[in-house]
Amino acid sequence: MIKLRLKRFGKKREASFRLVAVNSTSRRDGRPLEELGFYNPRTKETRLDTEAIRARLQQGAQPTDSVLTLLERGGLVEKTVRPSVVIGQKKQAAAREAAAKQAAKEAAEAAAAAAAEAAAAEAPAEEAAEA
Repeated sequence: MIKLRLKRFGKKREASFRLVAVNSTSRRDGRPLEELGFYNPRTKETRLDTEAIRARLQQGAQPTDSVLTLLERGGLVEKTVRPSVVIGQKKQAAAREAAAKQAAKEAAEAAAAAAAEAAAAEAPAEEAAEA
């Protein structure tokens, strides 16, 4: 299977990447089948050979997650919502609902306690007025 992945090059701590088409079993920095672009994460500079990338994608090449993000930014691939994002959004929504229910419950308990305290304060005042 052909993969579209990033190949690291550059100095230590100053990495840049080439977007390459490689066999899925080859090493990260091994010899690529074809170089398709360039990405510099420090300056966010990206250069893509759009025709060659489209040709590889039509042949069935599978981009890695980081390459897919670059292709989405470049407009070569439609942005898709990944399953992990959907799951994370559901968990966050459930946590917000639980927090809202807990806050409403605490507010109701506080209101009930305030009402009971007010009733307790009125009762001794009534007894003193009757006496």
